[in-house]
Amino acid sequence: MGFAARRSRKAAARAAEGLLALMAAANPQSPPVEQWLWIIEALDWLRHGPAPTMLREGLRLAPTGGPPDRGDAPAPEEIERLNVLLDLLDGQPERRAAIAAILNGLLRHTDATLLLADFGFSPRPSFFSEFSERLGNKWLPQSPETRDLAVLFSLFFPHAHDATWLESLDAPTLDRLRALLALPAVAEDAEDAPAAASLWRTALLDALTYTVSQIRATGFSPDLRSRMQRNGPLEMDVEAPFKHLAAQYERVKTLLTQDTPEGPATLRQSLALLRAGLGACRQQADSVNGHLEDYGTSVSLVYVLHQLHQRIDRAETLLNCLVGDTPARDTAHLFATLARLNAQRRSLRALWRHNTALLAKKMAERHAESGEHYITRDRREYRGMLGAAMGGGLIMGFTTWVKIGILGLQTALFWTGLLAGLNYAASFVIVQLLHWTIATKQPAMTAPAMADKLGELSKPGGVERFVDEVANLTRSQSAGVFGNVLLVMPVALLIGLAGLAWFGPQFMPVPKAEHELESLSLLGPTPLFAALTGVLLFLSSVIAGWAENAFVLHRLDSALAWNPRIRRRLGPQRAARWAAWWRRNIGVMAGNVSLGLLLGLTPEFFRIFGIDLQVRHVTLSSGLFGAACASLGPAVVNDPAFWWALAGIAVNGVLNVGVSFYLAYRLALRARGIQVKERRAIYASIARRLLRRPWTFILPPRRAAPQESA
Repeated sequence: MGFAARRSRKAAARAAEGLLALMAAANPQSPPVEQWLWIIEALDWLRHGPAPTMLREGLRLAPTGGPPDRGDAPAPEEIERLNVLLDLLDGQPERRAAIAAILNGLLRHTDATLLLADFGFSPRPSFFSEFSERLGNKWLPQSPETRDLAVLFSLFFPHAHDATWLESLDAPTLDRLRALLALPAVAEDAEDAPAAASLWRTALLDALTYTVSQIRATGFSPDLRSRMQRNGPLEMDVEAPFKHLAAQYERVKTLLTQDTPEGPATLRQSLALLRAGLGACRQQADSVNGHLEDYGTSVSLVYVLHQLHQRIDRAETLLNCLVGDTPARDTAHLFATLARLNAQRRSLRALWRHNTALLAKKMAERHAESGEHYITRDRREYRGMLGAAMGGGLIMGFTTWVKIGILGLQTALFWTGLLAGLNYAASFVIVQLLHWTIATKQPAMTAPAMADKLGELSKPGGVERFVDEVANLTRSQSAGVFGNVLLVMPVALLIGLAGLAWFGPQFMPVPKAEHELESLSLLGPTPLFAALTGVLLFLSSVIAGWAENAFVLHRLDSALAWNPRIRRRLGPQRAARWAAWWRRNIGVMAGNVSLGLLLGLTPEFFRIFGIDLQVRHVTLSSGLFGAACASLGPAVVNDPAFWWALAGIAVNGVLNVGVSFYLAYRLALRARGIQVKERRAIYASIARRLLRRPWTFILPPRRAAPQESA
């Protein structure tokens, strides 16, 4: 016991010596860069220093309880070490003055507006420029020899945890820090040096000036002005909040910086007008979202809107730090926010997640319109889907034999892939024009439509309604797959039998038929190929969403209807009909063509590198199965390869539908910003439905469930 006590006293003494050495190294007469290095070392000590109780024991300081306004929550160790340091400085006035001079020197020797006004905002809405900048912030060392306070701040608070303890600073500790910074300077030019409070006030006003200017400049940008919605008469000035913002701020700045006869009441009134002006700018910027939902989403424009909201938030925070009721607390909140932004500026993952969320919104929002008709909700719609899928299977039976003929040409890889892709694309377009359907296209098309349902999760019964929609979608997929397979196999079989009767065995030789049958076997790479085909199905839906959004965003429907040259060539009525048709069908047509080309070109592209990668589309695989059986004859049912191929086709359908739907569902989640807690609620509700009423995912109800009115 005595040994443990002595060991504890030695550790406490070493902890105290380290703190005393740190304080002794504080020299306000040293060059500024050395002072900044001391601040970095001091902040690192706050994060990783000895335990506060050991420090107090070594320094023989009286222990203190937790901060009075913190409740039962323990204080972060950084704050406890900070209080130990402040307690020690209370007994050493010279050291206290020296450290206060170093901290005050930050405002005298650096440009604080670069931190307060611009930190965390990217000057260019480009993914690659932002990526390269963050990569540099992450890996390239920064020098503290600078007048840019933003660079120094990133060196002072490099960790995400810094935001946590800065946000947790209690009122007594903030008061002690403010008292420390209020000490007079001890530098050689102390007589001419302005007070820290005056420097901080000037920095906040300058930062507010720059921030308000940036808000106004963004509000006056042509892209934003043209999309702001008028909530009143047509002649209403949509830029009015941004126009008035400068005068509102200049009035407040004049009252704060000049001796005017107006009293505090006038200042309060001017501050209220400025805050209302910032709120009006935010409301006017929000009106652009409605325009984007109706007329297409632009990633760059959404990015500009995001930064505009952040700048308005920054202006309000700076205003609170300047004239708020709790300026010390607001300043701590500002520094915590900046520390959090500093951690994000080093994070490539955060950049990727933010940009993919913008892309997901762009792909899913507009594309939701074209997916609703793929979802069945009652028996009548289920029968309609089954019939449409059988029609699609009829067309795909012919498509299968055209593909076999293209492969028989034995042309170069690119031309083989292109011809096969055009064959698929033409078949998909014909199916679409005849109002039939291909089953495996449905998940990627309908999951973006379900993103709308995800917006109702917070409402009572929202999760259950979403699970109902999942069940509706699953039934639709089963009807589509059953209908396609039910007709594509016999159609391909009959065409094969007719070809054999007309052309003889060379129409499809037996060895080739056996090879095709074995390639569909579940024992081979079919599951892997089917999953990769599901990825291609999802990519086609992404291309479809992008095309539909771009068509609407660039107002191509209006151009088709009203362009003088087009109207002269087609006539006004035909031009209007064409514009309306393309507006309704641009997404599905782009999805059809892109899917066909992806299915045709992807295998040939990988074959260039010696990789035998095949696509396994369940409808096409079923047609190929029927064609092979035509050549092999009735005896094929005795071949185990026949049954393994059937099993492979069943797994093929599940993986096509499952992978494409899962990826599209993830896209919808990202577009709506659904959090982990809500996702768990969805999964739990689906699991309960599977256990209690599994048949609802396969069999349709007699009548559709009533839809809740908006």
